[in-house]
This record gives sequence, C-alpha cells and structure tokens, in this order.
Amino acid sequence: MMKRKQVLLIVGIVLFLVLIMNFPKEDSADITNSVCVGETCFEVEIVDSLETRTQGLMFREQMDKDRGMWFVFEESKIYPFWMKNTLIPLDMIWVDEDLKVVAIIESAVPCEANPCRHYNPETEALYVLEINGGLASEYELRVGDIVSVNN
Repeated sequence: MMKRKQVLLIVGIVLFLVLIMNFPKEDSADITNSVCVGETCFEVEIVDSLETRTQGLMFREQMDKDRGMWFVFEESKIYPFWMKNTLIPLDMIWVDEDLKVVAIIESAVPCEANPCRHYNPETEALYVLEINGGLASEYELRVGDIVSVNN
C-alpha cells in the first residue's frame, strides 16, 4: 500500500514537471513570425488589436537581443509612440505598406515623468517594429531598408 502511494506521488511529480517545462514563457507566447530588416531578423510578437498595441512592451524588464514586437495597424497613418510604463530603451522602426523602413527612432528612453514624450515619425506607416535600444545602429538599419515578414 505504501509503495503504491510513493509510485503515484512520483508519477504526479513527473507529470507536474513535464507540464511546467512545456508551459510557454510570457515573452515567447505570442511569437509567431520573424521580421527581417535587410538580412537582420527578429522573432516577434505580433500585436494587431487596440488592446495589444496599447499594452505593447509595457512592464517588460528585458527582451532577448533577437526578439521584438511587430505592431500591425489597419491603415497607413502617422503613429506616434510613447514609452509610458516601458522599462527598457527601445529602437522604433516605422515601416510603410510597401514594407520599406520610413523612419527610425533610436534608443527611446523610458518615460519617467508625465506627460511622457511622444516619438513622432512624421511620416505614414502601416507597421512599427520595436527592438532593444541600440540595435538599429549596431546592425546598421537604415531608412529605405526593405522588410520581410516570415511565418
């Protein structure tokens, strides 16, 4: 009787560990595509609803160097961004409907006082790629670069 309880306990623990190890991590749960600017690619979380775009990268304490967030809008417009409740510096890359980079803001700093600064590209875009601050310069990403989105 005691041996059976021990076996059941061990089986339960093993199943629990298997479930935990296969549970998706918060920062990779929505990664479904890669976005490449020229030859430089990032695995991205796609945010394409008002709710997910509003949340963006708020409250994230870190992001892997090869990761980013891909904002998808319904129509081409001028989309200013801000860094409210964002904890890490970001590069923001605006991309038009032809998948060409039209503006880059490098190393936007987290907002520390209200009102938060708005980063305004002053040009229409349909998408915005956010990556870790400093990577656009490190990878020599430029206005005019061509972007590809891969499933």
